[in-house]
Amino acid sequence: MRQLILAAALALLAHGAAAFEVEDDRVFGTGVGVEISVLSTTDTQIFVPLIEAFLARNPTLRLRYVVASSQEVYRAIRDEGVAFDLVISSAMDLQMKLANDGFAAAYASDAVATLPAWARWRDRLFGFALEPVVLLASRRAMQGLEMPRSRRDLIDLLRANPARFNGRIATYDPHVSGAGYLFATQDARQTDAFWRLAEVMGRLNTRLYCCSGDMIDDLESGKLALAYNVVGSYALTRLPNAPDIVVIEPEDFTVTLLRTAFVPKGAVQGKLGGMLLDFMLAPQGRALIDGVADLPPLDQTALAPHLRPIRLDPGLLVYLDQIKRQNFLAEWDAAMTQP
Repeated sequence: MRQLILAAALALLAHGAAAFEVEDDRVFGTGVGVEISVLSTTDTQIFVPLIEAFLARNPTLRLRYVVASSQEVYRAIRDEGVAFDLVISSAMDLQMKLANDGFAAAYASDAVATLPAWARWRDRLFGFALEPVVLLASRRAMQGLEMPRSRRDLIDLLRANPARFNGRIATYDPHVSGAGYLFATQDARQTDAFWRLAEVMGRLNTRLYCCSGDMIDDLESGKLALAYNVVGSYALTRLPNAPDIVVIEPEDFTVTLLRTAFVPKGAVQGKLGGMLLDFMLAPQGRALIDGVADLPPLDQTALAPHLRPIRLDPGLLVYLDQIKRQNFLAEWDAAMTQP
Protein backbone atom coordinates (compact mmCIF):
# COMPACT_ATOMS: atom_id res chain seq x y z
CA MET A 1 0.00 0.00 0.00
CA ARG A 2 2.87 2.39 0.82
CA GLN A 3 4.32 1.84 -2.66
CA LEU A 4 0.90 2.49 -4.22
CA ILE A 5 0.49 5.78 -2.34
CA LEU A 6 4.03 6.82 -3.24
CA ALA A 7 3.33 6.07 -6.89
CA ALA A 8 0.14 8.11 -6.67
CA ALA A 9 2.00 11.04 -5.16
CA LEU A 10 4.64 10.90 -7.89
CA ALA A 11 1.93 10.77 -10.53
CA LEU A 12 0.30 13.88 -9.11
CA LEU A 13 3.69 15.60 -8.96
CA ALA A 14 3.91 15.09 -12.68
CA HIS A 15 0.57 16.89 -12.99
CA GLY A 16 1.85 19.84 -10.98
CA ALA A 17 0.32 19.07 -7.55
CA ALA A 18 1.50 16.79 -4.77
CA ALA A 19 0.74 18.64 -1.56
CA PHE A 20 -2.58 16.97 -0.86
CA GLU A 21 -2.48 13.40 0.46
CA VAL A 22 -3.66 10.58 -1.79
CA GLU A 23 -5.02 7.25 -0.55
CA ASP A 24 -5.37 5.49 -3.90
CA ASP A 25 -4.69 6.31 -7.57
CA ARG A 26 -5.65 3.95 -10.38
CA VAL A 27 -6.18 4.15 -14.12
CA PHE A 28 -8.95 2.07 -15.72
CA GLY A 29 -9.43 1.22 -19.37
CA THR A 30 -7.14 0.57 -22.30
CA GLY A 31 -8.55 3.14 -24.68
CA VAL A 32 -6.23 5.31 -26.72
CA GLY A 33 -8.45 8.38 -26.43
CA VAL A 34 -8.58 11.02 -23.73
CA GLU A 35 -8.42 10.38 -20.00
CA ILE A 36 -11.09 11.49 -17.54
CA SER A 37 -9.78 12.31 -14.07
CA VAL A 38 -11.97 11.84 -10.99
CA LEU A 39 -11.15 12.96 -7.44
CA SER A 40 -13.25 11.14 -4.88
CA THR A 41 -13.65 10.21 -1.23
CA THR A 42 -15.41 6.96 -2.18
CA ASP A 43 -13.29 3.82 -1.88
CA THR A 44 -12.20 2.51 -5.25
CA GLN A 45 -13.78 -0.94 -4.89
CA ILE A 46 -17.23 0.61 -4.49
CA PHE A 47 -16.91 2.46 -7.80
CA VAL A 48 -15.21 -0.28 -9.85
CA PRO A 49 -18.48 -1.78 -11.23
CA LEU A 50 -19.69 1.66 -12.32
CA ILE A 51 -16.33 2.62 -13.85
CA GLU A 52 -16.13 -0.63 -15.81
CA ALA A 53 -19.69 -0.24 -17.11
CA PHE A 54 -19.03 3.37 -18.14
CA LEU A 55 -15.86 2.41 -20.01
CA ALA A 56 -17.64 -0.50 -21.68
CA ARG A 57 -19.95 2.10 -23.20
CA ASN A 58 -17.01 4.37 -24.05
CA PRO A 59 -14.14 2.00 -24.95
CA THR A 60 -11.89 4.71 -26.41
CA LEU A 61 -11.62 6.46 -23.01
CA ARG A 62 -9.49 5.88 -19.93
CA LEU A 63 -10.48 6.92 -16.42
CA ARG A 64 -8.13 7.97 -13.63
CA TYR A 65 -9.69 7.51 -10.18
CA VAL A 66 -7.94 9.26 -7.28
CA VAL A 67 -9.11 8.72 -3.70
CA ALA A 68 -8.43 11.16 -0.85
CA SER A 69 -10.08 12.15 2.41
CA SER A 70 -12.83 14.78 2.28
CA GLN A 71 -10.54 17.42 3.80
CA GLU A 72 -7.85 16.62 1.23
CA VAL A 73 -10.35 16.75 -1.63
CA TYR A 74 -11.43 20.18 -0.42
CA ARG A 75 -7.82 21.37 -0.15
CA ALA A 76 -6.85 19.99 -3.56
CA ILE A 77 -9.61 21.98 -5.29
CA ARG A 78 -9.73 25.13 -3.17
CA ASP A 79 -6.09 25.71 -2.25
CA GLU A 80 -4.10 23.91 -4.91
CA GLY A 81 -6.25 24.19 -8.01
CA VAL A 82 -5.58 20.62 -9.09
CA ALA A 83 -7.33 19.87 -12.39
CA PHE A 84 -9.95 17.12 -12.21
CA ASP A 85 -13.00 16.53 -14.39
CA LEU A 86 -15.38 15.37 -11.66
CA VAL A 87 -15.19 15.78 -7.87
CA ILE A 88 -17.08 13.38 -5.59
CA SER A 89 -17.34 13.61 -1.80
CA SER A 90 -19.40 12.46 1.18
CA ALA A 91 -18.72 15.76 3.01
CA MET A 92 -21.76 17.70 1.78
CA ASP A 93 -20.80 20.87 3.66
CA LEU A 94 -17.34 21.06 2.10
CA GLN A 95 -18.80 20.36 -1.34
CA MET A 96 -21.38 23.11 -0.79
CA LYS A 97 -18.62 25.48 0.28
CA LEU A 98 -16.66 24.79 -2.90
CA ALA A 99 -19.75 25.23 -5.09
CA ASN A 100 -20.87 28.36 -3.25
CA ASP A 101 -17.40 29.89 -3.55
CA GLY A 102 -17.29 29.46 -7.32
CA PHE A 103 -15.21 26.32 -7.75
CA ALA A 104 -17.98 24.35 -9.50
CA ALA A 105 -18.86 24.90 -13.15
CA ALA A 106 -22.46 25.19 -14.29
CA TYR A 107 -23.76 21.92 -15.67
CA ALA A 108 -27.16 21.06 -17.13
CA SER A 109 -28.51 17.85 -18.64
CA ASP A 110 -31.69 15.79 -18.76
CA ALA A 111 -30.24 13.51 -16.07
CA VAL A 112 -29.58 16.22 -13.48
CA ALA A 113 -32.94 17.84 -14.28
CA THR A 114 -34.67 14.72 -12.90
CA LEU A 115 -33.16 15.18 -9.41
CA PRO A 116 -35.48 16.39 -6.65
CA ALA A 117 -34.90 19.97 -5.49
CA TRP A 118 -33.40 18.86 -2.15
CA ALA A 119 -30.79 16.73 -3.96
CA ARG A 120 -29.28 19.48 -6.12
CA TRP A 121 -28.06 23.01 -5.62
CA ARG A 122 -28.67 25.34 -8.55
CA ASP A 123 -26.82 23.89 -11.54
CA ARG A 124 -23.58 23.37 -9.62
CA LEU A 125 -23.84 20.48 -7.12
CA PHE A 126 -25.70 17.18 -7.49
CA GLY A 127 -26.56 14.30 -5.19
CA PHE A 128 -26.26 10.82 -6.68
CA ALA A 129 -26.51 8.46 -3.67
CA LEU A 130 -28.36 8.66 -0.37
CA GLU A 131 -26.51 6.90 2.45
CA PRO A 132 -27.56 6.31 6.07
CA VAL A 133 -24.99 7.03 8.78
CA VAL A 134 -25.22 4.04 11.09
CA LEU A 135 -24.13 2.37 14.32
CA LEU A 136 -22.12 -0.83 13.95
CA ALA A 137 -21.94 -3.51 16.64
CA SER A 138 -19.99 -6.73 17.09
CA ARG A 139 -22.17 -9.73 17.91
CA ARG A 140 -19.34 -11.27 19.94
CA ALA A 141 -18.80 -8.12 21.98
CA MET A 142 -22.54 -7.71 22.56
CA GLN A 143 -23.09 -11.31 23.67
CA GLY A 144 -25.71 -11.35 26.43
CA LEU A 145 -26.71 -7.71 25.86
CA GLU A 146 -29.58 -6.28 23.86
CA MET A 147 -28.66 -4.39 20.71
CA PRO A 148 -29.34 -0.64 21.07
CA ARG A 149 -32.04 0.72 18.78
CA SER A 150 -31.69 4.44 19.59
CA ARG A 151 -29.24 6.92 21.07
CA ARG A 152 -31.04 6.67 24.40
CA ASP A 153 -30.53 2.88 24.30
CA LEU A 154 -26.86 3.36 23.46
CA ILE A 155 -26.31 5.79 26.35
CA ASP A 156 -27.97 3.37 28.78
CA LEU A 157 -25.96 0.44 27.41
CA LEU A 158 -22.62 2.21 27.83
CA ARG A 159 -23.42 3.53 31.30
CA ALA A 160 -24.46 0.07 32.50
CA ASN A 161 -21.42 -1.77 31.03
CA PRO A 162 -18.35 0.49 31.29
CA ALA A 163 -15.85 -2.34 31.72
CA ARG A 164 -17.02 -4.11 28.57
CA PHE A 165 -16.87 -1.02 26.34
CA ASN A 166 -13.93 0.94 27.76
CA GLY A 167 -11.51 1.62 24.89
CA ARG A 168 -13.67 -0.42 22.49
CA ILE A 169 -15.88 2.32 20.98
CA ALA A 170 -15.03 4.19 17.80
CA THR A 171 -16.21 7.23 15.93
CA TYR A 172 -14.80 9.75 13.47
CA ASP A 173 -12.32 12.38 14.60
CA PRO A 174 -14.06 15.60 13.48
CA HIS A 175 -10.73 17.45 13.53
CA VAL A 176 -9.43 15.40 10.60
CA SER A 177 -12.54 13.99 8.92
CA GLY A 178 -14.78 16.39 7.04
CA ALA A 179 -17.54 13.78 6.90
CA GLY A 180 -17.15 13.07 10.61
CA TYR A 181 -17.48 16.77 11.43
CA LEU A 182 -20.60 16.99 9.26
CA PHE A 183 -22.21 13.97 10.97
CA ALA A 184 -21.43 15.27 14.45
CA THR A 185 -22.83 18.74 13.78
CA GLN A 186 -25.95 17.28 12.18
CA ASP A 187 -26.46 15.04 15.22
CA ALA A 188 -26.07 18.04 17.52
CA ARG A 189 -28.67 19.98 15.51
CA GLN A 190 -31.15 17.10 15.74
CA THR A 191 -30.97 16.26 19.46
CA ASP A 192 -29.47 17.28 22.81
CA ALA A 193 -28.86 13.58 23.44
CA PHE A 194 -25.81 13.86 21.18
CA TRP A 195 -23.80 15.70 23.84
CA ARG A 196 -24.89 13.28 26.57
CA LEU A 197 -23.73 10.44 24.33
CA ALA A 198 -20.44 12.23 23.61
CA GLU A 199 -19.76 12.63 27.34
CA VAL A 200 -20.45 8.95 28.00
CA MET A 201 -18.22 7.94 25.09
CA GLY A 202 -15.49 10.27 26.34
CA ARG A 203 -15.49 8.66 29.78
CA LEU A 204 -15.00 5.29 28.07
CA ASN A 205 -11.88 6.36 26.12
CA THR A 206 -13.50 6.28 22.71
CA ARG A 207 -11.04 5.84 19.84
CA LEU A 208 -11.13 8.45 17.09
CA TYR A 209 -10.60 7.54 13.44
CA CYS A 210 -10.15 9.26 10.11
CA CYS A 211 -12.07 6.75 8.04
CA SER A 212 -14.99 4.32 8.08
CA GLY A 213 -12.86 1.54 6.62
CA ASP A 214 -10.38 1.64 9.51
CA MET A 215 -13.20 1.46 12.06
CA ILE A 216 -14.72 -1.53 10.30
CA ASP A 217 -11.31 -3.28 10.14
CA ASP A 218 -10.86 -2.93 13.91
CA LEU A 219 -14.45 -4.01 14.54
CA GLU A 220 -13.86 -7.16 12.50
CA SER A 221 -10.58 -7.90 14.30
CA GLY A 222 -12.19 -7.67 17.72
CA LYS A 223 -10.41 -4.49 18.84
CA LEU A 224 -13.74 -2.66 18.86
CA ALA A 225 -17.22 -3.50 20.08
CA LEU A 226 -19.11 -0.52 18.62
CA ALA A 227 -18.57 2.10 15.93
CA TYR A 228 -20.79 5.18 15.92
CA ASN A 229 -21.66 7.33 12.87
CA VAL A 230 -20.18 5.12 10.17
CA VAL A 231 -21.13 5.53 6.51
CA GLY A 232 -23.48 2.61 6.00
CA SER A 233 -22.42 1.64 2.48
CA TYR A 234 -18.89 0.80 3.63
CA ALA A 235 -20.26 -1.61 6.24
CA LEU A 236 -22.78 -3.18 3.86
CA THR A 237 -20.05 -4.07 1.36
CA ARG A 238 -18.30 -6.04 4.11
CA LEU A 239 -21.31 -7.93 5.48
CA PRO A 240 -21.06 -11.01 3.22
CA ASN A 241 -17.61 -11.71 4.69
CA ALA A 242 -18.20 -10.24 8.16
CA PRO A 243 -21.11 -12.08 9.82
CA ASP A 244 -20.11 -10.70 13.22
CA ILE A 245 -21.04 -7.11 12.27
CA VAL A 246 -24.55 -5.80 12.83
CA VAL A 247 -25.68 -2.59 11.08
CA ILE A 248 -28.12 -0.50 13.15
CA GLU A 249 -30.05 2.49 11.84
CA PRO A 250 -31.06 4.39 15.02
CA GLU A 251 -34.83 4.52 15.29
CA ASP A 252 -34.93 7.97 16.93
CA PHE A 253 -33.39 9.30 13.71
CA THR A 254 -30.74 8.24 11.23
CA VAL A 255 -28.79 11.05 9.59
CA THR A 256 -28.69 10.33 5.87
CA LEU A 257 -26.09 12.01 3.72
CA LEU A 258 -26.11 12.79 0.04
CA ARG A 259 -22.94 11.74 -1.70
CA THR A 260 -22.46 14.62 -4.14
CA ALA A 261 -20.54 15.43 -7.30
CA PHE A 262 -19.70 18.49 -9.36
CA VAL A 263 -17.77 19.38 -12.49
CA PRO A 264 -15.05 21.82 -11.35
CA LYS A 265 -14.21 25.01 -13.11
CA GLY A 266 -11.02 24.58 -15.07
CA ALA A 267 -11.68 20.90 -15.78
CA VAL A 268 -9.70 19.77 -18.82
CA GLN A 269 -12.40 17.29 -19.86
CA GLY A 270 -15.41 18.91 -18.20
CA LYS A 271 -17.88 17.63 -20.80
CA LEU A 272 -16.70 14.08 -20.20
CA GLY A 273 -16.89 14.62 -16.44
CA GLY A 274 -20.50 15.66 -16.98
CA MET A 275 -21.09 12.59 -19.12
CA LEU A 276 -19.84 10.38 -16.28
CA LEU A 277 -22.14 12.24 -13.85
CA ASP A 278 -25.09 11.61 -16.18
CA PHE A 279 -24.20 7.91 -16.27
CA MET A 280 -24.14 7.83 -12.45
CA LEU A 281 -27.64 9.33 -12.37
CA ALA A 282 -29.05 7.12 -15.14
CA PRO A 283 -30.91 3.88 -14.26
CA GLN A 284 -27.92 1.64 -15.04
CA GLY A 285 -25.54 3.76 -13.00
CA ARG A 286 -27.90 3.99 -10.04
CA ALA A 287 -28.45 0.22 -10.15
CA LEU A 288 -24.69 -0.39 -10.09
CA ILE A 289 -24.17 1.98 -7.15
CA ASP A 290 -27.12 0.47 -5.30
CA GLY A 291 -25.92 -3.03 -6.10
CA VAL A 292 -22.79 -2.58 -3.99
CA ALA A 293 -24.82 -1.44 -0.95
CA ASP A 294 -28.56 -1.40 -0.36
CA LEU A 295 -29.02 2.39 -0.51
CA PRO A 296 -32.32 4.27 -0.09
CA PRO A 297 -33.89 5.86 -3.19
CA LEU A 298 -33.40 9.53 -3.96
CA ASP A 299 -37.20 9.86 -3.90
CA GLN A 300 -37.73 11.26 -0.40
CA THR A 301 -41.40 10.21 -0.32
CA ALA A 302 -40.25 6.57 -0.39
CA LEU A 303 -37.95 6.88 2.62
CA ALA A 304 -38.55 5.19 5.97
CA PRO A 305 -39.70 7.69 8.64
CA HIS A 306 -36.51 7.44 10.71
CA LEU A 307 -34.25 8.51 7.81
CA ARG A 308 -33.38 12.22 7.93
CA PRO A 309 -31.68 13.35 4.70
CA ILE A 310 -29.33 16.29 5.04
CA ARG A 311 -30.73 18.90 2.69
CA LEU A 312 -28.41 20.22 0.02
CA ASP A 313 -28.60 23.96 0.68
CA PRO A 314 -26.46 26.81 2.11
CA GLY A 315 -27.56 25.87 5.64
CA LEU A 316 -24.69 23.39 5.43
CA LEU A 317 -22.28 26.31 5.66
CA VAL A 318 -23.33 27.32 9.19
CA TYR A 319 -20.82 25.10 10.99
CA LEU A 320 -18.04 25.94 8.54
CA ASP A 321 -17.88 29.42 10.05
CA GLN A 322 -14.49 29.44 11.79
CA ILE A 323 -15.79 30.64 15.15
CA LYS A 324 -18.65 28.13 15.16
CA ARG A 325 -16.23 25.38 14.14
CA GLN A 326 -13.77 26.27 16.89
CA ASN A 327 -16.54 26.38 19.50
CA PHE A 328 -18.02 23.08 18.37
CA LEU A 329 -14.65 21.30 18.36
CA ALA A 330 -13.78 22.76 21.77
CA GLU A 331 -17.01 21.33 23.20
CA TRP A 332 -16.31 18.03 21.47
CA ASP A 333 -12.78 17.89 22.91
CA ALA A 334 -14.09 18.64 26.38
CA ALA A 335 -16.51 15.71 26.11
CA MET A 336 -13.91 13.32 24.68
CA THR A 337 -10.96 14.10 26.98
CA GLN A 338 -12.53 13.85 30.43
CA PRO A 339 -10.32 12.90 33.43
